[in-house]
Amino acid sequence: MNTAMNYLTVLIVFVLLAAPSLYGMAHDRRIDREIRQARRNAPHPSRRTDFTTVA
Repeated sequence: MNTAMNYLTVLIVFVLLAAPSLYGMAHDRRIDREIRQARRNAPHPSRRTDFTTVA
């Protein structure tokens, strides 16, 4: 029984330490997915407008 409690304690500590990192990775992946989708849906100007723009 003591070995099982030790194993469970180590597992809980590991989850507590790893959870914020895993949550952050999931958040970053979601943001990256949203950025990729926004770039895909953005209107692309024609090459001709690049030459007519005056800086």
